[in-house]
Amino acid sequence: MDTLIGIVVLVVGLLVSIALHEVGHMVPAKKFGVRVSEYFVGFGPRLWSRRGRETEYGIKAIPLGGYVRLVGMIPPEERVKPVRGTGWASRLIADAREVAVEEIQPGEDARAFYHLAWWKKAIVMLGGPLVNLILAVLLFTGVLMAIGAPTATLTVGSVLPCEPAPASTECAAGDPPSPAIEAGLQDGDTITAVGGTQVDDWEQATSIIADSPGETLALDVMRGGETVALTVTPSARDRVVLDDDGQAVVDGSGAAVLETVGYLGMMSEVVTVRQPATAGVVQTGDYLARTVEVVATLPVHLYDVSRAALGLEERSQDSIMGVVGVGRVAGEISGIEAEGYGLTEKIANWLTLLGGLNLALFAFNMIPLVPLDGGHVASAVWQGIKNGWARLRSLPTPAPVDVARMMPVAYAVFGILLVMGVVLIYADIVAPVRIV
Repeated sequence: MDTLIGIVVLVVGLLVSIALHEVGHMVPAKKFGVRVSEYFVGFGPRLWSRRGRETEYGIKAIPLGGYVRLVGMIPPEERVKPVRGTGWASRLIADAREVAVEEIQPGEDARAFYHLAWWKKAIVMLGGPLVNLILAVLLFTGVLMAIGAPTATLTVGSVLPCEPAPASTECAAGDPPSPAIEAGLQDGDTITAVGGTQVDDWEQATSIIADSPGETLALDVMRGGETVALTVTPSARDRVVLDDDGQAVVDGSGAAVLETVGYLGMMSEVVTVRQPATAGVVQTGDYLARTVEVVATLPVHLYDVSRAALGLEERSQDSIMGVVGVGRVAGEISGIEAEGYGLTEKIANWLTLLGGLNLALFAFNMIPLVPLDGGHVASAVWQGIKNGWARLRSLPTPAPVDVARMMPVAYAVFGILLVMGVVLIYADIVAPVRIV
């Protein structure tokens, strides 16, 4: 039941995000006078619809997207250069143009999308992705301000009894006591100074310790309301060097680069702390940078997922996922039962997951290829460049960019997306990413 609740929460949130994405297209289109004939969430057979003054609103059976139909996106043949050839691509272009022209009602040609100024076209097509970006900011900000973020404190949550062997986190017979145990550090101690330096946060304290392998340090802690002076000697321990994105740094042979750091064997007490309003924007920027990187290297990620689906390698925890995988993660969040992890924490993780999905929708839709929104934005910008060049040369305004010529590309992109979706769904079933 918990898993089902998580999946339902995710599906509903995703459908709301998609619906608002399409509103982001529809509102400016109507504002600029374009006739919007349909607004639907989902694809396939109609489940429900209602006709407004000129727009049919509704829900369709397959909840994997949505669309708004903007009348006249493709200019008629007489407004553009003729398409030469008689092959399948030419027929595809002609068929798409015919359908678009038939949608324009008598006397309403002026309301066709292709008549809009290039910057109005860009605003209409940017409207959907920008709504997803705004939703991500609102979701992250709401979670961080209302619920908070897990934050390491200077209070010691636990002291490890031993120093485990390299590459291990479990104590075994014969493992030496941890430096924290030898120093007399106890659970509940609050660190105030390390090596004579007053510390303000856990990161600062552990950074001093990491920089001091084998060195004897003074460690001041608050215990029972009193200051207790301890002496610690961090042991030397190798760890993998990470880059700014948290990824392992490798050398020329592909092996992970190691560094020697000081080790005590203690863990912080983590508490949830409410964050300022700016934290949501900062988190959005961090997530967006990583999302854009994933989108830019999508073929590589898809190759890795395919190998994992075929059992040729383990699936990475940071692997890309499809709808099934994201639904599984939402279900796992719902099913987590741990001390200090209740409904509030589950809601925070659901909303954060939904915020990440909205960022993915934004970044993916901005790829400059039709039928994605970014492809139409690129067409609008190209129209603006053509118009500006014509003005500089005192030439007549050039013909509208012929979106119909991009239909072969649109079908190819759609085919690639379909294959990618099938691969991800299969991989999410046979080699899922698990968080617990």
